[in-house]
Amino acid sequence: MTRMDVNRAAEMEVFARVVDLGGFTAAARACGLTPSGVSKLITRLETRLGTRLLHRSTRRLSLTPEGQAFHARAVRILGEMEEAEREASAGATPRGHLRVNSNVPFGMRHLIPLVPEFLAAHPGVTIDLVLSDAVVDLMEERADVAIRTGPLRDSSLMIRKLGSTRMVVVASPAYLERHGTPEHPGDLARHRGIGWTFPRAIGGWPFRTGGGIDKQIGDRIEEHVPPIVARASDGDAARLLALGGVGLARLARFQVETDIAAGALVPVLDRMNPGGGEDIHAVYLGGPGPLPARVRAFVDFVAGRCQLTDAS
Repeated sequence: MTRMDVNRAAEMEVFARVVDLGGFTAAARACGLTPSGVSKLITRLETRLGTRLLHRSTRRLSLTPEGQAFHARAVRILGEMEEAEREASAGATPRGHLRVNSNVPFGMRHLIPLVPEFLAAHPGVTIDLVLSDAVVDLMEERADVAIRTGPLRDSSLMIRKLGSTRMVVVASPAYLERHGTPEHPGDLARHRGIGWTFPRAIGGWPFRTGGGIDKQIGDRIEEHVPPIVARASDGDAARLLALGGVGLARLARFQVETDIAAGALVPVLDRMNPGGGEDIHAVYLGGPGPLPARVRAFVDFVAGRCQLTDAS
């Protein structure tokens, strides 16, 4: 029998109970075993170790010198195991280092303002926050949590929905004054667009045509994209390009709400906006064991404070 076939921790625990409680019957009661089962376990343990641990008589048990040494070491090992389990327990106080990756607009407007409160509530946690609109591989980047907007491709990830955001096509008044305002999605072919330096799950800009828009054809969704003249690495960079009059950009409504209210950006073709929105999720790696307390605490904290509902 190999060591892998023996539950040595269970043997130690039963042996320690026999010694501490003074007999097989009391130890059996404490361990949920029968007295004969405890006796057989101790005999197996002694046989495996090749030494006698207990002197048995009809009236009492006593430890051999080897038994005294084994008992002292077993008590110490069992205590260390219990402490290790307490530290690793998923229900323990969150602590350790947390790596979070978020797209730039959500990170700047919703995540960063929450970090001070989260760290104050969980002083045992430290955090690395990386903002990037590129989709990262959590294993490769060693990220604990990522915030993603739009369709999710990796079905192996654990998912927590944070909300939805309506998408809107915008341009600056200066751009529209120079190039005119498109009245139909087909007009975008004669305009200038702002795109991305990375591939996205949704490549085109969807518009609703037909129905109430055009009585001659049925209602349908078409995708149109203006010729791209500038590409940005993240949503905030694209917003700044749009504010500078470079071209049209399709961005999350929460990202440009203030600019629209101030008149710095103007929604374009909004009556043909198909509505709905892109979902925003916190994603993290799952596994057979419990989720680390620091990850669970962070996801619960963000989900409780970032319920975006501007999809309409």
